[in-house]
Amino acid sequence: MIEHNKQVAEELSKLLAESYTLYLKTHKYHWNVTGPMFHSLHLLFEQQYTELAEAVDTIAERIRALGWKAPGSYAEFAKLSTVGDATGDPDASGMIKELAADHRTVAERANRVLKLAGEHEDEGSGAVASDRIEIHEKSAWMLSAHLG
Repeated sequence: MIEHNKQVAEELSKLLAESYTLYLKTHKYHWNVTGPMFHSLHLLFEQQYTELAEAVDTIAERIRALGWKAPGSYAEFAKLSTVGDATGDPDASGMIKELAADHRTVAERANRVLKLAGEHEDEGSGAVASDRIEIHEKSAWMLSAHLG
């Protein structure tokens, strides 16, 4: 296994941890959202956690393709993620603000993966990261649009 693969795999592991943590938080908020925006947010959160469920598989498989083990426990994810667990009982606006900020955080992580992959001429990891940037930036925008 090549050293640069390890560096990219380590950054992808952080992206995986942050994406999985965001998946869990989005799913929790899907179950618990209330208020006048319930229907639209319930559907939006479902779309977003469904997309994230597919994304974590893609990211983990990329780590494996580089020859490294993908993290897969809550303890590993907690250690690697800068996205925090859902705590407390925020209202719908609080959920939106938190998820939008988290999507921006994950987009920033994906951008770090993209830059590192570019330095190492790793087109596969770069493509994964580029896709994630676009999706997380759009998700943050869609969430923030609910706040007016």
